[in-house]
Amino acid sequence: MAALFGLLLLGALLATAGPHLLTRAGWVEREPVLALLVWQCLVIAVLLCCVLSLLLAVSAALPEVRGLLFTGAPHGVEHAYGLAGAEGWGRFCAALLALGGLRTALSLAREVRAARLLRDHRHAELSHRAPELPDGIGDQPTRRERLVVLENVRPEAWSLPGPQSRLVVTTGALSRLTDRELAAVLSHERGHVRARHHWLAQGAQALAAGFPGVGVFSAFRDQVGELVELAADDRAARRHGRLTTAHAMVELNLERGVYGTCPGQQAQSPRRVDRLLVGAPRLPVLSRLRLTAAALAAPATVLLLALLPGLSALCRA
Repeated sequence: MAALFGLLLLGALLATAGPHLLTRAGWVEREPVLALLVWQCLVIAVLLCCVLSLLLAVSAALPEVRGLLFTGAPHGVEHAYGLAGAEGWGRFCAALLALGGLRTALSLAREVRAARLLRDHRHAELSHRAPELPDGIGDQPTRRERLVVLENVRPEAWSLPGPQSRLVVTTGALSRLTDRELAAVLSHERGHVRARHHWLAQGAQALAAGFPGVGVFSAFRDQVGELVELAADDRAARRHGRLTTAHAMVELNLERGVYGTCPGQQAQSPRRVDRLLVGAPRLPVLSRLRLTAAALAAPATVLLLALLPGLSALCRA
């Protein structure tokens, strides 16, 4: 049972200390793509702790499952895990973890279904109003990507992901933005589509709904929403310049009250503009490699802890 309790303790440690460190790290805004990788590795490590703990708990509660799990294992490996005689703890842990897994699966199914219905509805609205932008504005579209213009005096731009993705701009945005600024806006939205940011957002929302009150998943949901925007900003800035991207963002949000004394829902826009104008340098390559290695070490440590009793038994044999 040491491996089971060790996985539960490690999962609790990662779920509490990980978000605390990441939300206070000063490098996150300078490396949003790397920060997304670190967050995903942290969440994967916590989920691995839950899944492997569930597997060991079910094995402790049901001898039949334990026999199947250790079929073909060398002598002493099953005994090293100490699962025999722990049926009570096994049933309790298995029921608790299975409930969390079921809630997460249902939440993910709801998120995917709701997102698909909304996407289909918005695609249907655009299907009869889809004039393409002239060639030469922004990056050339791929065969599965289309630029759509809507009649609206309000300057807006957004993306609709899917098998036939759409990059949508309004006539208000066309009249207000220069060609370079429009290209930067389209590059930003194209970054969301090509990086599959909608999948990440749906998964984060499902985990937060499936495990209410668990800080790591609610923090992951909140951070994903901000980091994907920063990552898309950086993509546009690399191609069209920080000043152009920042000016385009100001033009799109100028009439929404986000730059006044009482900003509304999109209050992060001024911070994103300031970040683009400051232009803080990226982390050194060695620092990025160390952070990447540390991120990948989290799920690797979980797997090692789960296999440690069996490996120890094999070494002693």
